[in-house]
Amino acid sequence: MLDHVGIQCRDVAASALFYDAFLAPIGAVRILDYEVAIGFGNDGKPDFWVGLLAEGDENRPIHVAFTAPDRAHVRACFDAAVAHGTEVLHEPRVFPEYHPNYYGAFVRDPDGNNVEVCSHLPE
Repeated sequence: MLDHVGIQCRDVAASALFYDAFLAPIGAVRILDYEVAIGFGNDGKPDFWVGLLAEGDENRPIHVAFTAPDRAHVRACFDAAVAHGTEVLHEPRVFPEYHPNYYGAFVRDPDGNNVEVCSHLPE
């Protein structure tokens, strides 16, 4: 349903370094890199963008979730974020309240956004 999504950040370079590490385990890389915006993707087009905070006087935290092919990739993204020094919201685990195979991990990016990576497959 969605073609791409973009979020605003205070420091594009700091956010880009975080997302470089966080998204690498699921194969997402920088596809377009402008001074004020960076597009990440894993299929040849940018699906997720970080851009310089350009509207309003403060960044409002959002929640964004990335799909991983399996639970090992969820853990790898989480481990990369922790190594980056991010705040942990929820360590990798099953969230049966979503559905029996929902496995996810939640961290904060440099701007305080709630960033998740999840898999919908059983172990």
